[in-house]
Amino acid sequence: MMNINKSLDKAYEGKSFKELVDAPVSALEGISAEGGKVLEEKFKIKTIGDLAKFKYAKIAEAIVLLAAQEE
Repeated sequence: MMNINKSLDKAYEGKSFKELVDAPVSALEGISAEGGKVLEEKFKIKTIGDLAKFKYAKIAEAIVLLAAQEE
């Protein structure tokens, strides 16, 4: 099993991936409760699952992956 505990707030360490999908974005290390409120207010992102599906995050990820392949 992949250990991502260092990427999570202490309260969410040990949770299953299925549980984490529905956890608030503030469950991620480095995103505060206030930051989570901003993401929700500005972008309607409430959960880790919402963040993963966020159109602009997917575009940014694709750019980074493609840049690595570019000559």
